[in-house]
Amino acid sequence: MYHYVRDLKHTRYPEIKGLDLNLFYEQIAYLEKNYNIIKMEELIEAIDNDTELPPNACLLTFDDGYIDHYTNVFPFLERKKLQGSFFVPVKTVTENSVLDVNKIHFILAATPNKDLIIQQIFQQLDNYRTGHNLQSNDFYFKKLAVASRFDPPEVIFIKRMLQVELPEDIRNAITDTLFCKFVSADEKAFSKELYMSTEQLKCMQRNGMHIGGHGNDHYWLGALSKELQYIDLYESAKFVQSIGENENSWTMCYPYGSYNDDTLSLLRDLKCKLALTTHVDIASTTKSERFELARLDTNDIPKSGSAMPNEWHRLAKLHI
Repeated sequence: MYHYVRDLKHTRYPEIKGLDLNLFYEQIAYLEKNYNIIKMEELIEAIDNDTELPPNACLLTFDDGYIDHYTNVFPFLERKKLQGSFFVPVKTVTENSVLDVNKIHFILAATPNKDLIIQQIFQQLDNYRTGHNLQSNDFYFKKLAVASRFDPPEVIFIKRMLQVELPEDIRNAITDTLFCKFVSADEKAFSKELYMSTEQLKCMQRNGMHIGGHGNDHYWLGALSKELQYIDLYESAKFVQSIGENENSWTMCYPYGSYNDDTLSLLRDLKCKLALTTHVDIASTTKSERFELARLDTNDIPKSGSAMPNEWHRLAKLHI
């Protein structure tokens, strides 16, 4: 599972949490040496017809439709005759909007002193507290400021407040205010610099890459009603088919890894072939788990072509 893949030191936002381009090259060298990199079509065939995948099969997946994937990843994979699977939120392409999750990424990357962001969030909460049933600033910080495996507590607090904790209208308004203050006042121009276009996606698809769905609005699907989930998934399926994929190759990747039983039911109705989660594990290719495929993050795999196989390689062998 990849997101940003870029020459981090030479970008406007070197603090963005992405994979440096040279480390990506090294990691692909490691994967080629220790795994068999497969195509999405092979995975679909294995699930549909119980065909056997090669030993240590590996699928390369790229989330969120970043321009990095067109300018940096696509040419490299094409030269090596490897396929990548790219999962794109519809509105980033069709409306040139910036996803809230990306606004948060760039707010964090543009502001080394995270206390400044937290102070702004507290100030905004004070403005919204009248007329809204909001908890105290201290309550939210104590509840949410808990470190994860990738982020310190202050960063987790900012992410959770702006992604899930507050009512949607309030968190969106606060995120927009912070993005305008710390990053850019021109969202459409920023979006065109950040994401791939329709023509770029069609070019990749024509040249052997797989384009999959990543929602229409990049919502936490598990938090939506079944009716709203249907709209989001239907628009996603329609979009990837407009890029060139047909219904026999329509796949889904859950934004934030969020889904529920309604999501699984809707994907069956929409004839989706498989769906990817963010659960950290070796994926099982049984039909019963086709909509709950686990993935490893780039940080779970060595980033050196000469590295020795790590524990996940051993577990992959045991899984087979």
